[in-house]
Amino acid sequence: MKHFNLFSNTLITKGAGRILISDLQRNTSEVYPLELYDVIEELKNKSIEDILSDYDNESKEIFQQYLDLLLEKEYGFITQNDWDKNFPPLSYEYKNYSSISDLFLELSDISVLEKIKQSVENLGIKYLVIHSKKHFSIEDFVRIDQTFSSSVVSGIEIFSPYHHSVDKDFIQELHKKTFRIHHLAFYSCQKKPFVVKDEFKFIVSFTKDPITVSSCGKVDVKYFNTNLTKVIEAINHNSCLHKKIGIDIDGNIKNCPLMPANFGNINMHTLEQAINQHDFKKLWDVTKDKIEVCKDCEFRYICTDCRAFTEQSHIDENGLDTSKPLKCGYDPYTNIWEDWSKNPLKKKIQNKILTKITEN
Repeated sequence: MKHFNLFSNTLITKGAGRILISDLQRNTSEVYPLELYDVIEELKNKSIEDILSDYDNESKEIFQQYLDLLLEKEYGFITQNDWDKNFPPLSYEYKNYSSISDLFLELSDISVLEKIKQSVENLGIKYLVIHSKKHFSIEDFVRIDQTFSSSVVSGIEIFSPYHHSVDKDFIQELHKKTFRIHHLAFYSCQKKPFVVKDEFKFIVSFTKDPITVSSCGKVDVKYFNTNLTKVIEAINHNSCLHKKIGIDIDGNIKNCPLMPANFGNINMHTLEQAINQHDFKKLWDVTKDKIEVCKDCEFRYICTDCRAFTEQSHIDENGLDTSKPLKCGYDPYTNIWEDWSKNPLKKKIQNKILTKITEN
């Protein structure tokens, strides 16, 4: 008897209308008809011969096409006997030994970094995302990088407005003098100053759009990520807020700079004091399986979440907002993408949220 065996790094995510098959080794995901889910479930429990014996000729042909597809994509393999017991399933247990893994900071004054440097070290923060409304000089970028030269920080991403001094020589100088910056994003740039090639130790990007902190939260296929660590985190925790901390432009410490809840201010409190406050971690375990609509979406484990901008339609028994992200235009029940920004109801909610942020 022949049996089909899924590779342990193949994740099947069932949605309301389709399934997503994620190859966690190759970091790729593809959508397929819901019918394939039933075929895979049968293959888990029966031999290929037993399945074929139950089908008429037309069904056999369809089954064989699906089986060929699974083999062609290398989602699994065929054995002479049932080898399931010899291939233990992949563990989806998530481990991250940092108290906080990521810090998102609205930076108005570089000297702020000195205030949080020790907390970054104490909490084991590995990644910093910095957004600035002011132009940074070469000296500013180098100072940011050197502030964490002997710390646990391994990556710094900086969003800064473009200015005319930013040319190839400017970037080459940063290439020589910085070590932890892994992405420089210059926004409000009407024309790229030079063609960016694979010649720097960090990523350099230019965009015409004026990127603000409130630009985050957009759900789009181009942001999907099949990275194994990210997928496992999304299965167990909130894919945006888990082990994250934010500091807004006024120094207020939050889960995210756009969230309303405030857990202190860096001028009076440490990051350690903030995360030990009651309710700081209350959203960390709101997975996509608990969020309305998202729980029926085939993309839920490769898509990030946003609790700052939601449709504000559902509150769970613990008083937590479990509404669908506002900036998502995908409907898993119809499998249709629409432009969320053209939905008048969503725009109204967005304006309401932005007004509250401004007032705070």
